Amino acid sequence: MESFGTIFLQVNKSQWITLFAGICLVACIYFFGRTVPPKKTVQPPFPEKQTQTIDITADSILTLAKKQLSPDQVVRLNTLENSISRGDPAVAGQVVKEQQLKVYHQLAHFWSDSAGIFEPYAWYEAQYARLVNSEKSLTFAARLFLDNLQVDEVMERRKWKALQAKDLFERSLKLNPDNDSSRIGLGACYLFGNISVTPMEGIAKIMEVANRDSNNIYAQIMLAKGSLISAQYDKAITRLQRINRLQAGNAEAILMLADVYERTGDKLNAISWYQKSLPFIIRPDVRSEIEKRIEELRK
Repeated sequence: MESFGTIFLQVNKSQWITLFAGICLVACIYFFGRTVPPKKTVQPPFPEKQTQTIDITADSILTLAKKQLSPDQVVRLNTLENSISRGDPAVAGQVVKEQQLKVYHQLAHFWSDSAGIFEPYAWYEAQYARLVNSEKSLTFAARLFLDNLQVDEVMERRKWKALQAKDLFERSLKLNPDNDSSRIGLGACYLFGNISVTPMEGIAKIMEVANRDSNNIYAQIMLAKGSLISAQYDKAITRLQRINRLQAGNAEAILMLADVYERTGDKLNAISWYQKSLPFIIRPDVRSEIEKRIEELRK
């Protein structure tokens, strides 16, 4: 029998895109109605079908994002950015740090609320978290990157986000080595971010928690996603059903089950699980889309 790692490495780009589409459906439906980061993603500075490796940095991300701003937004952004470098050298270090924290916070909200572009928003949340160096801030910023990279089809941009999340999770774990969620998140960076030679490095970190606590929902969700990536649908279904037994109201697991059953051609189970998701859907337009999906599967 082929190992998880062997099967994973055989997954081609079309399978990745299929997986991302499925996860995106789950994420969009599950998180509608909640406060979320902006959904707009900066347009990649290179074709989606890459023929060569292109280095993505925070500078290139920010430069590209700025090109999408209106003149008024550019003026506002320049004012905020310049305020970072205007700190009085004679002022005590703590005061300068507080000024930087304030500006990073303002920049993050500018990109979120005014510009509606994810990457610079997450970047400044990360800069804020690194400077304040609290477990809560670091894990919040790390999860922003981790959640978003799972629906990003551009390989190099996904890798950049994974590296940002990895750094933030590692910083968080230095503050609290016993945080299982951060350890799982760190493993997921390897699993989804293409930052390791083998995805087993990520799986091992997640399994470390799952083996110690088989009822850890977050670990089981990530392992189920790993099974989907490697097209091991039976394993994904087993894990997702286990989650449903442990936490019957877990909308993410319900929608993932519906999606995997649909992709395996099991229309009856897909319909059943989509129907089970409806009580958890807040927005009427999203409920309507799920209901349309159910009707299409019934044909």
